[in-house]
Amino acid sequence: MKKIAVVGAGISGLSMANYLEKHKIDYHIYERRNKKDLAGHGFLIPKEGMDYLYQIIDPDLLLQHGNFLRKYTQYSHTGKILAEKELDHVFAISRHSLINLLAQNISPEKITYEETIIPDELQNGKLKLSDGTDINADITIISDGSRSRIRRNLFKDETMRMVRESEVVNIIQNKEIAEVIDNDFMKFHHKEGGLTFGILKLSDDTILWYSQFDNQKYMINECSAENLKKYMLEVFENWHPLVPEIIQKSNYKNVHLWNVYELDKLNPFYKDNFVFIGDAAHPLIPFTSQGVTSALKDSFSLTKYLVEEENIQKAFNKYETDRKPEIEHHIRNGRTLLKQFLLPLHQQPENILPISYK
Repeated sequence: MKKIAVVGAGISGLSMANYLEKHKIDYHIYERRNKKDLAGHGFLIPKEGMDYLYQIIDPDLLLQHGNFLRKYTQYSHTGKILAEKELDHVFAISRHSLINLLAQNISPEKITYEETIIPDELQNGKLKLSDGTDINADITIISDGSRSRIRRNLFKDETMRMVRESEVVNIIQNKEIAEVIDNDFMKFHHKEGGLTFGILKLSDDTILWYSQFDNQKYMINECSAENLKKYMLEVFENWHPLVPEIIQKSNYKNVHLWNVYELDKLNPFYKDNFVFIGDAAHPLIPFTSQGVTSALKDSFSLTKYLVEEENIQKAFNKYETDRKPEIEHHIRNGRTLLKQFLLPLHQQPENILPISYK
């Protein structure tokens, strides 16, 4: 098997490395950030994603670091129950925990942190380190995120746009609040639309919360981290008491303000000896809750065809043919869910589950 370079040590890059490890394929990962900067917040992973995750992580270990959610409840902003739905093996886990679990199977010498990779302008299909040293790899797997620098370099005509939704995401450790939530996924919706507050229980004393804003109504993008708490307390002041309580008691040191971008049109998933996986191949807006599952399935599929096919281009083509239709389905679902989010509550379909299923 040929030598492989993986660019990016996030969820997709580490998932890919785990599948390569299973098949004893030689690789090295390059990550531009410091290891500590990869912590992030958390994820929802549907049953299908868990089935792939179980192939590379011990299920008992996963259960020690995350939580299966029992029920999804949709509320009005004042706390009236609008809809309830039992959840089928939907798992909540912090990004920090999932990164650590994926990294535990990888030898430290196979990952280089704080190393920026750039395309070699003189050699098609080649990359080099920031100091100009060539990377010796026959295949390069790009997993450097939704705003991939390498993808933009290879597909110069691509168009990315910010969608009409921004998110604030945070984690709070508070046993009293966690006990109130039980093993549920709760989401509060403003009656005028374009504003929600979601709560996921990660463990007995830890919850992840997120707020989705119509960024044409709410100037959340212009808010510094220092002023964010004050602004959110003003916006959510008259909501169900649990919401302002969580906002008030949270630490904003590691809060994440997320401006969401998407591609107007998907690029090819490969070019020359570069192949893209996860958000680098297909950014998905967060309404789908399919980011981790798609990264896992990309990694599984690409590894499968690299093992089966001698010809790299054939392997890449089979991978794209396998994965692209499902990704396009999730993109359509995500755009539909975004449109529904922007509508007044009385115009939204009943029982909108914030997960895209194929």
